[in-house]
Amino acid sequence: MQNERHIITMLVENEPGVTARVSGLFASRCYNIETICGAPTADPQVSRITITTQTNPEQLEQIIKQVRRLINVIKVRDMTGQEAVKREIAMICVKARESDRLEINRIVETFRGRIVDTGATHYIIEATGGQEKIDALIRLLEPMGIKKVARSGVLALYREPN
Repeated sequence: MQNERHIITMLVENEPGVTARVSGLFASRCYNIETICGAPTADPQVSRITITTQTNPEQLEQIIKQVRRLINVIKVRDMTGQEAVKREIAMICVKARESDRLEINRIVETFRGRIVDTGATHYIIEATGGQEKIDALIRLLEPMGIKKVARSGVLALYREPN
């Protein structure tokens, strides 16, 4: 069976070691974590951990069952479907030669990004969107010379009913 990208989000108690236990479960069962993000929610006693992984449906079912059994885990959901809003943030440091600056500005504007730092030889660009959008922006900036990239990983929330 073919592996697909899945986004799993979980609400956990905001206590030391919880993220380590979750990531340890993945490692001990040889499940790869592509991205992991964790932060407190509106309730400071609860954190949300979002993990992106490549797996098949049977393994995904096992992962979710095993994560639910962990102490401190309140709720686990598969956020892969269309009913979830998914975003990632990226910061990209790109070489900004005088001859490339107008083109870089045009590309950043097209992707609704922002230049958040300007130096004599570089720009640092901030962009938010789906993983495909961030990938496309990076591809377009590569000819200018990317110096560094930092990506948050995927964050996801289900849409609220109308």
